[in-house]
Amino acid sequence: MQVQAPIRAVLAPVTPLQQNCTIVWCVRTQKAAIIDPGGEVPRLLEALKAYKLTLEKIWITHGHLDHAGGAAALQEATGCPIEGPHPDDAFWIDEITASGAKWGMPEARSFTPDRWLADGDTVSLGETAFEVFHTPGHTPGHVVFFHRQARFAQVGDVLFQGSIGRTDFPKGDYNQLISSITGKLWPLGEDVSFVPGHGPMSTFGQERKTNPFVADQVLAGA
Repeated sequence: MQVQAPIRAVLAPVTPLQQNCTIVWCVRTQKAAIIDPGGEVPRLLEALKAYKLTLEKIWITHGHLDHAGGAAALQEATGCPIEGPHPDDAFWIDEITASGAKWGMPEARSFTPDRWLADGDTVSLGETAFEVFHTPGHTPGHVVFFHRQARFAQVGDVLFQGSIGRTDFPKGDYNQLISSITGKLWPLGEDVSFVPGHGPMSTFGQERKTNPFVADQVLAGA
């Protein structure tokens, strides 16, 4: 998948859970960020070489193992700073090493981000920038990365094509998740294409029409 300039992006699903790790880059500088490196770091490094990219940032939407388990190894290999998630997910990051051992991903390790993120922050990449939105509900410290000009968002496990994130994990909150989707994502515009944490891409407009959890018609009748 490629997004129109000034950025481009390619999906690189990783881990047995097929989590949508994304390599996004500034077209003018070829500087890249890897969003949610859950694992398979050697393959991600090879992808950077294949696209002739220089890694500049590591961005994390939330602290779950399949999204953040490879961040420590990727930082060790490249020296790049880790930015995100919101500090309310620190307890999830602290559990990554133990969770990796439990779920057969022994290479996964906990870490401390170089920069915690908050609602309204921006993160830079080459000559371009992404807006940060704090979107709790799936996890308390979940964030979304949005490039306004490209009409592109990486939403982690907040929203999926035809579904929404789970809220049965510790500190998950269904009402908070619905509020994050309708209050933070929908105002960005129906034309925004988004990469979910798992599965195929979609647009906010399509989900507002057809998603059985958050379609406008469904919420209007709730």
